[in-house]
Amino acid sequence: MNILTIVHSYSLYIQLHNHSTLNHPNIIRFIEVLLTPTDLAIVMEYASGGELFDRVLGSGRMEEDEARYFFQQLISGVDYCHKNGVTHRDLKLENALIDICAKSQAPRLKICDFGYSKHSIVDSAPKSAVGTPAYIAPEVLKRQGQYDGKAADVWSCGVTLYVMLCGRYPFEDTNDPKNFRKTVKRILNGEYGFPSKVALSDTVRDLLSGIFSVDVTKRMKMDDIKNHEWFNVNLPSELFDDSRNDAFEPMDRDLLEKIVKKAREKSSVSMNNDSNNNSNNNNNSKSGTDTPRSAEEVGTQQQQQQQQPSKAMSVDEFMEMDEDFTT
Repeated sequence: MNILTIVHSYSLYIQLHNHSTLNHPNIIRFIEVLLTPTDLAIVMEYASGGELFDRVLGSGRMEEDEARYFFQQLISGVDYCHKNGVTHRDLKLENALIDICAKSQAPRLKICDFGYSKHSIVDSAPKSAVGTPAYIAPEVLKRQGQYDGKAADVWSCGVTLYVMLCGRYPFEDTNDPKNFRKTVKRILNGEYGFPSKVALSDTVRDLLSGIFSVDVTKRMKMDDIKNHEWFNVNLPSELFDDSRNDAFEPMDRDLLEKIVKKAREKSSVSMNNDSNNNSNNNNNSKSGTDTPRSAEEVGTQQQQQQQQPSKAMSVDEFMEMDEDFTT
């Protein structure tokens, strides 16, 4: 993380603190944070298998047994977070990494990226719309004040399971999948279906129905998921055994705060220097001439830009949409 990109707020410290307190086989291990003259370096465990998203993308979708195998691990990690006061708030396939066990060669899911996380003791109650819109719970999208971060995480886990099983997002309009306004309205109404060509058991449909309850009071909780018939098929006995967590000492909280504070100070100096340099460069460029480009070069550049995949809507773009989706 370059010094110039460090956010001048309390959020960076919260992210580092929340992640550093967690120690679980299904969570990427936070090791330490280092400050160099130019960067704030976060040292974490390496997961050799890449993102769960890429695994789904490569196969199109997963069979129920494989999806359940990873979903069980996802719930194990998220349940541990909740029991330790942390809500993730950005659970998705891209934030679930795969590590390949050296002994058994079995893939192990590991949750990463605690940038939007909240701690029930250190932080204020969740109230801002953060995360990735396709995975966000309806009560978060409504932007009507405080919400239950645990219930929102459960919803996101359900979306993750659905995508693994079906190979698409649950609330997209199949006839107009890129129309985000339609997607948001379907999320708010809890309106989804299953692809006709995908054979799914009644038990997994029942599980998803309980998770995708717009009414938070009726939505499944972690214990409900853990006790569900579908979830308990071939459930590894050690998955919820807390004794398997290696003893470790989280990074000292005061030291973390000092490092982040020092990084902010360096960031301020760097940004001022960069601003002065840009001003000088702009003045110099006015007196110079641009190198002419041929029509072939311009055409090649435009073609490369067109070939780049379109970026999915971020939560920041959603927040900028001046529209009331609740009506």
